[in-house]
Formats: sequence, C-alpha cells, structure tokens
Amino acid sequence: MEPIKKFLKRKDIELSLRRYSIDALGAMAQGLFCSLLIGTIIKTVGQQLSLSFLVEVGGYASAMSGAAMAVAIGWALKAPPLVLFSLATVGYAANALGNTSLVPNQSGSGGPLAVLFIAIAAAECGKAVSKETKVDILVTPLVTILVGVGLSALIAPAIGTAATAVGNIIIWATDLQPFLMGIVVSVVIGMALTLPISSAAICAAFGLTGLAGGAAVAGCCAQMVGFAVMSFRENGWGGLVSQGLGTSMLQMPNIVKNPRIWIPPTLASAVTGPLATCLFHLEMNGEPVSAGMGTCGLVGQIGVWTGWLAPSGKALANGAAAITPGTLDWIGLLLISFVLPAVLAWAFGLILRRMGWIKEGDLLLH
Repeated sequence: MEPIKKFLKRKDIELSLRRYSIDALGAMAQGLFCSLLIGTIIKTVGQQLSLSFLVEVGGYASAMSGAAMAVAIGWALKAPPLVLFSLATVGYAANALGNTSLVPNQSGSGGPLAVLFIAIAAAECGKAVSKETKVDILVTPLVTILVGVGLSALIAPAIGTAATAVGNIIIWATDLQPFLMGIVVSVVIGMALTLPISSAAICAAFGLTGLAGGAAVAGCCAQMVGFAVMSFRENGWGGLVSQGLGTSMLQMPNIVKNPRIWIPPTLASAVTGPLATCLFHLEMNGEPVSAGMGTCGLVGQIGVWTGWLAPSGKALANGAAAITPGTLDWIGLLLISFVLPAVLAWAFGLILRRMGWIKEGDLLLH
C-alpha cells in the first residue's frame, strides 16, 4: 500500500470527498455558467431583439457546455495541460450521451452528472500516466480520451436515465404537493447553496424546472438575501453586496462556530418556498442551472425571465410554454427573490438576537 500512496501523492491524485464533491462540483458549475448559462442569456436577448448574430453566439456557447464542464473539473483536480485539453473531448461525449436515455422516446437530463463522474475518472487516469513515458504527448491524451469516451458509452446513458427519473419525481411531487414540496425543495436547495457544494450543479444534474425550479430559486434567494440583510449591522454595505449578489457561503465559518445563525434564512426559505409554488405559481423554466443560483449575479431572476420568453429544452419536455409575463408574475418574482427574504430573515434574526442565540459579531465576515 505504501508504494501506491507515494505514487498517488506524486501524481497529486487525492481520493477525497472534498476534492470530488466540493472542488470538482463547484468547478463544474462554473463551466456551466461560462457556456450553457451565458449562452442561453445571449441567445434569449438576441431572439428578443431580433439579432441573429447573438442567437448564433448563444448557440455556440451552449453547445460547448460539456467541454467547458470537463475542463473546469480537470482544472479543479489540478490536471496537467495534456490531460486538461483532452478533457474537452471527454466532456462533449459524456454530456451528449448523458442527455440521452435508456427509456425509448425520452431524452435524459443527466449530462452534467455524467460529466462530473466521467471527467473525474478520465482526469485521474490521465494524471496517473502523465509524463511516465517518453511519448507523453501521445500516451496521455490517448489514455484520457479513451477512458473518458469509453466510460461515456458505457454508463452515461444510464446516468442520464437515473438523473431524469429523480428530477421527474421531484417535479411531479412538487406539482402534486406544491405546499409540502415547496418547503422541502426550497430548504434543501437553499442550504446546499450556503454549504461548500454547488446547488446550481445539483439543479442542473436533476433538470429542475417548473414549480420545483421556482421553489429552488426561492430557497437560494432566502439564504443569500437573508444572510446579507440580517448581517448588515456587522458587515455594512460591502457584506450586503458580497452575500446578496455573491454567495452566502461566506458565512460558513460563522455557521460552524454558531449553527444557530443559519436558522433565520432557513426559516425564511421554508416560508417563501410554498408561497412561490402555491400563491405566485413561480416557475423557473430557463436552464435548470439557474434554479440553484439565487441572486448571484441575478442569474436566478434572469433564468426565470428567459424561461418566460423562451423555455429551455428541459422545460419544454416537461410541458412548459412561452408566456408574456403579467404584473402578478413580476410582483411574485420581486417578492420571492428580494423583499420577503429580507423582511423574514431580518425579523427571525431579531428574535434570535433577543433570545441570545445570536450575539453581536456572530455574523461578522473576516
């Protein structure tokens, strides 16, 4: 075992939950942002302004989502150049085959999930053989691509089928029980956003759209806006912007010290989730990745808007249709995204401060 440990250490192959479930998953989400998400936004703007050039640019960006995700994962795993560049092919294959399904006449939504598993395996295999031979320029890309594309052919469709099934169950359950599932989805996805994992990647992997996607948006906004507002006295305007438009993950060190500070935004998400699903019927029919973004760069709100005007392929497969948003739609989006999370988290936070559960400085960002 000792020689194996030394070899893995020399190759910087770290078999750890943190590297694969946090570093790789977070990087994968960034790859999605820089391809599928930004491409969808550009394409929607082009369609609304009748600018064919922007529509084409958006299409090109979206088409590269698999490659972008895999390269981002390779970067997170500290892959050497030849492995990193080879992962573009692996990501394309894994995403394409992961978006197929073993069920006849049904498309899959497991492309991102397939890319995550397969890119990790291909990257680590590529790292293992990197610079071990005198013909490294042939061996390293050959091993990386053959392992990645081979695994894609073997398991990506199954991953796509499984991810689609899980996502469809969540969507079906939310449509059937919007109140209960509004709470569950909002709280779980919101907490995932604050944890050092990627809520956006989770939403993308399971293809969350419709009311389930709306509940996810509500939960993420409750965490980001909630923490930003309730910690304003400690962190001022800088903290408001960094958490409200950046990420509530900045509070994780403080949550570890005092987990009770997590109660107000989580309670806020438990309120706004069912309000989104039952009262405002807020649906997120843009790209599923947007559902897990909350107010980060206003991506969640832009996703809802693009879903109104031009639903994503996944949303269309689930029965969505383009709409012209009315006044109630805009009011619901503003209340769920900004107003209610701010008011509720501030009020719950004030109660916990008076109870002594949250003390001055507990929410200070360092």
